[in-house]
Amino acid sequence: MKPALLLVMPDRDDDDAALVAAARNGDRVAFGRLYERHARMIHGLLLAQVPHAEAEDLTQDVFVQAMRRLASLRDPGAFAPWLAAIARHRAADRHRAQRPSVRGDEPSVDQAPAAEAYAILTAIRELPLAYRETLILRLVEGMTGPEIAARTGLTPESVRVNLHRGMKMLRERLGEGADR
Repeated sequence: MKPALLLVMPDRDDDDAALVAAARNGDRVAFGRLYERHARMIHGLLLAQVPHAEAEDLTQDVFVQAMRRLASLRDPGAFAPWLAAIARHRAADRHRAQRPSVRGDEPSVDQAPAAEAYAILTAIRELPLAYRETLILRLVEGMTGPEIAARTGLTPESVRVNLHRGMKMLRERLGEGADR
C-alpha cells in the first residue's frame, strides 16, 4: 500500500503579496498571475450587477484600474478584497452612467438551455446584493465557499449564511415562477 500524498496548499495571501510586490516592480508576468487567480471572482461580482454582455469588458477595466493603482494598495496580502472593492465601485459607476439600463443578454426563445440559464440569472439578480454575489461566485464561477471568503474578504460564516439564505430565496423565486 502506497502512503497517502500530503498536499500542502500555499497561503494565497502570501502568494498574492509576493505577486503584488513583483508587479509593483514592473513584472507583468506576476500581474498576469494575479489576473489568472482572481478574474473568475471579479467576473462573478460584476455579473451580479451588470448584464452578461458587459461583465467581460468590465472585468478587464477592473484589472487595468488595479494595475494603475497598485502602488496605493497598503496591504499587498489584501489584494483580493481590494480588487473586489474596485469591481463593486466600477459596477456602481456603470449604473450611475447608464440609467435606465437596457438588458442586452436575453437569449432568443429557440435557445432553451440559454433561456433557462437567463431566467435563473435574472432571478438571482433580483436577490439582495450579498446573496447575489455569493450565489454567482458559487453557481456560475464555480468557486467554493472558503475560496469566496478568502477572495472577497468575507468571513467563512458570512459566506455560508449568504449561500444558504440566497439559495432559499432563489428556490422560492423559481418556485413562484413555476406556479404561474
